[in-house]
Amino acid sequence: MNLNINGTNVTIDADPQMPLLWVLRDSLNLTGTKFGCGVAACGACTVHKDGQPIRSCVTPVASVAGATIQTIESLSTPNKPDPLQLAWIAEQVPQCGYCQSGMLMAAAALLKRKPKPTDADIDEAMTNLCRCGTYQRVRAAIHRAAGAQA
Repeated sequence: MNLNINGTNVTIDADPQMPLLWVLRDSLNLTGTKFGCGVAACGACTVHKDGQPIRSCVTPVASVAGATIQTIESLSTPNKPDPLQLAWIAEQVPQCGYCQSGMLMAAAALLKRKPKPTDADIDEAMTNLCRCGTYQRVRAAIHRAAGAQA
């Protein structure tokens, strides 16, 4: 099966029904995307499919053939962090950090769709769960990143 992951075309040999999450982590060694719940509830596994956030733990890999998949590994480079990552640090969003890659990917999709989101836009788009409860910091970081992108 041919996939486009982070701008690179790759060929994998996997069961077509295998969740994309496990292809990313186990076959391609892209471990930034996390397993959380396995039922698309928490969002730790959020990646982009053609620019839209999806939950990779329940997405059969066959359903993304021909699509462009972006994981947290492609959000930035070590020399050029994404404005969201800088805002995450400035607002001290992470506590345990486990959900953060999924949160960042959901926030990146939001800012691409709505460069200047309102609190209501953020609340609607950010359905990811954070056991540490950093939701107010997430909101502040998204607003900060939106200002930095102006």
